[in-house]
Amino acid sequence: MKEKLHRIFSCLMALFLLASTTSWTVGKHYCMGRLMNVSLFAHAEDCGMAMSDVISDDTHEEDSCCDNETVVVDGLDDLKISFSDFNLDQQLFLVTFTYSYFALLQVQTERPVPNEHYPPPLLIKNIQLLDEVFLI
Repeated sequence: MKEKLHRIFSCLMALFLLASTTSWTVGKHYCMGRLMNVSLFAHAEDCGMAMSDVISDDTHEEDSCCDNETVVVDGLDDLKISFSDFNLDQQLFLVTFTYSYFALLQVQTERPVPNEHYPPPLLIKNIQLLDEVFLI
């Protein structure tokens, strides 16, 4: 069970590291104020209603009914973080979390006996025989 938890935790940490170091680009295409298309890692395709800007008589500019929005999330480039970069509360949390996590994964060689110091009750009469209850 503990090995399974360790594997799951390791996989989650690897996925978290991959997600935090990868740069993400989210492209959105709006048509008349409504979201029409969303794309990850690329620009969103337009809906086909995009009109080119028409300039007539150098004074009148007609805008398109569509709008594109691109959100770029840059990944981490520098992963070398020292312990002294954290404040005291963060250091205390990291130390206690690490200690409790490794204490969770320790293998016990002997199984604890929960009633080691409590002797069983003394039987005066054989109650199973008196009640005629027999296990088959």
